[in-house]
Amino acid sequence: MAKRVLVTGGAGFIPSNFIRHLLAKTPYEVVSLDALTYAGNPENLADVMAHERLSFVHGDIRDERLVREVVAEVDVIVNAAAESHVEKSIAEGGSEFVTTNVEGTQILLDAIRATPVERFILISSSEVYGTAERDPMDEEHPLNPRSPYAGTKAGADRLAYSYWATYDLPIVIVRPFNNYGPRQHPEKVIPRFITQALRDQPVTIHGDGRASRDWLYVDDDAEAIEAIIEAPIERVSGEVLNVATGLDISVLDIAELVLSLLGKPASLRVHVDERPGQVRRHIGSTDKIAELCGWRARTSFEEGLARTVAWYRDNEPWWRGILANRETRPVRGASSS
Repeated sequence: MAKRVLVTGGAGFIPSNFIRHLLAKTPYEVVSLDALTYAGNPENLADVMAHERLSFVHGDIRDERLVREVVAEVDVIVNAAAESHVEKSIAEGGSEFVTTNVEGTQILLDAIRATPVERFILISSSEVYGTAERDPMDEEHPLNPRSPYAGTKAGADRLAYSYWATYDLPIVIVRPFNNYGPRQHPEKVIPRFITQALRDQPVTIHGDGRASRDWLYVDDDAEAIEAIIEAPIERVSGEVLNVATGLDISVLDIAELVLSLLGKPASLRVHVDERPGQVRRHIGSTDKIAELCGWRARTSFEEGLARTVAWYRDNEPWWRGILANRETRPVRGASSS
């Protein structure tokens, strides 16, 4: 009998791509749970919503009764639901981020204490590390989150670990580095650059643009999470696993590449004030997940960026609709990255 995998925040960027990957590459049944707030876009799953192995539950991971009902019917949980808008966390403070990212995770963890599952995979974030103290950052790097968003992800990360240590639950903590690819919310830096350039608007770069990140194409992330589901649980339970490429690229270089791919002039580049709490450099060690799960990223940044630019160029109604909606109502709620 095929495993049933619950993906929370399933209509968001990373989880919707992961769900599409599971339906295409595995025999698993998939349950998508999403509150459908600002980052949870039903159109992200429109092409697979009628799939016979996908079921959708409209709900919030903070709803304890609902969570317990759903968890009782699945074998594996991938908790990808999160408030993930860094600038919103800076501007508005951490309240929404604490309730979804920390309390929502706690509700899920308590649900698997009541109804055990084969494994619980928490999608944490490389943002918990803060600025790199050494390169590359391995899983033992200190946690020094530099935004309220990152602080709440670190809280959920360590809370999940404590449930493994205290209750011997089958917890795996995954720290993806900066994902990019099709269907990412236009607030994020790469789709923001692309959609600004497509509209011939200024491509706005925080500070000098020298902040660099380890950029992970979202399909590679999906393959990594599948590899973690497939790995023997005794190898990965209680472990923290980076999902990264081991290479970093600056924000300024990305802006230049986007403009080049779209044939736009360099004069569109505009530097704006640095973001408070900016992380200067992120680059992830890839050795541990390779050893435990046999996974390494396959997509070069040049290839992944070209695919991403092409997708936004060819799917203008998708992102224009999100931008128009954002302009007409306040951003609130809890969904996935």
